Amino acid sequence: MIDLPITEAHLRTTLTDYLDQHPEEKPGLAPVLDLLDSGADLTVRSEFRGHATAGAILAGPAGHILHVHHLALETWLLPGGHLETVDDTLVEAALRELTEETGIPADAVTTVTHRPVHIDVHPIPANDAKGEPDHQHIDFRFLFRTTADIGQLQAEEVTGAAWRDADTIGDQALRQRIAQALR
Repeated sequence: MIDLPITEAHLRTTLTDYLDQHPEEKPGLAPVLDLLDSGADLTVRSEFRGHATAGAILAGPAGHILHVHHLALETWLLPGGHLETVDDTLVEAALRELTEETGIPADAVTTVTHRPVHIDVHPIPANDAKGEPDHQHIDFRFLFRTTADIGQLQAEEVTGAAWRDADTIGDQALRQRIAQALR
């Protein structure tokens, strides 16, 4: 097991703080609290009942949102990924993933809030090449701004990047939160 600086306490505090802001999401996120209560280590990738990931919602100067084309999943997503030993907080993990995948330097990115703007639990299909069964990602999504453009993409994971209108984001609650935060 890898000992990550991001702890169960940090995950729980972030989740609880988020639910205080968005109490209507308690039923959907109750299984995440149940996993934490059962002692599951959601910081490690090998916890297949569900593990934490960090996502970045990056707004450009015209209010467009950056999407990346994910190689393994073959679909357009917001940048993000698994926690690593260099991450002290979830927001740092989201920023690291953003810079790795898009080549946009961290010093060209401003954090809008250190609280997640959204937490999404979604299924990930099995990946035989990595020996991973179907599992859940608990994606803590943070909002950032930049005036920079896309840099060198992380070719091992990302095959393209594009700025898209915020209204192309499928989740209505997420679209509304982004619009509110960017006002």
